[in-house]
Formats: sequence, C-alpha cells, structure tokens
Amino acid sequence: MPDTIRVRTLDAAGDREIRELSDVLIDCVEGGASVSFMLPIARTTADAFWRSVAAAVERGERILVVAENAAGEIVGTVQIILAQVENQPHRADVAKMLVHRRARRHGVGAALLAAAESAALRAGRTLLVLDTASGAAERLYARLGWQRCGVIPGYALLPGGGLCDTTFFYRTL
Repeated sequence: MPDTIRVRTLDAAGDREIRELSDVLIDCVEGGASVSFMLPIARTTADAFWRSVAAAVERGERILVVAENAAGEIVGTVQIILAQVENQPHRADVAKMLVHRRARRHGVGAALLAAAESAALRAGRTLLVLDTASGAAERLYARLGWQRCGVIPGYALLPGGGLCDTTFFYRTL
C-alpha cells in the first residue's frame, strides 16, 4: 500500500464522508461498474444509499472501511455485511468494493480487502463471500487468496444496460 493511502474503519459518516463516498460510487458506476446502480446515477440516489449504509453501520449490521488519499479524501471503500440469518453467524458478505478510477492500480483495493478481512475476523466472522462482474477485480481476489466458486451468466445488468456475468468467490479466514 502506498504511503499516501490511509485505510480505516468508518464508524460514523457525516456530510463530508457521504459526499466523498457518493463521489466514489458515481465515478465507479459512470466507469461501467455493475454495483447495483444504473446510469444516469443521480447524486441524491448515491447520497441516499450511503446514508442507509451509515445507518446500518450504526446498528452494527455492517462494517464500512474507507481508503483516503494524502489530502484525506475518500478514494475507495468496501463493506462487510454482518447481518446474516440465524444459521450463519460465522459468515459475512463483502460488498461494494469501490475504488475511484483515479486511485486504481496503486494498491488501494488490496489494502481495502486486507482491512475488511481483519475487521470481519475481529467481528467473529470466519467465512467471507463476494461476487463481482469485473475481470480486474477477479484477478485481484484470486491473487489475494480468494477461491473462485463459479460464474452465473446474465446475473445482473451493466449500468448502461445489458446483462453481465457474475463470478462468486469465498475466503476462509
């Protein structure tokens, strides 16, 4: 991880954090990332999403990890969804691994994932699962020791429309 990137758990999100998280989400969607949102993505939509995530963090249902650049601006994020059904208290989902396009290929994704894994383990989770529609993300997860389970064709839509395949991974901590 570069010295200019700081990764931390965000326990509360104020207006500045919501704005910066929304900037990252909007950039990723506009860049073609299939992360549950369609084009055009409105600022109000992104802000509402992050406010709901912040509320889930406050309720203890999620862990929110952010990566900040040297100026203290959020350039990446990942979530650990802790709220699972009764027979899966050992498991969590990794969700919304997002890195702003200007911060990619600098170790931000690897640093976010390592922090997320550590946070999940501290929360008592020993099995993580995730899905991705990105070839670059697939290569990152595999390089970091995640196990590929398989692909579901046509699982989701790309932001501009059109079906995309989704690859599922897991990792035992």
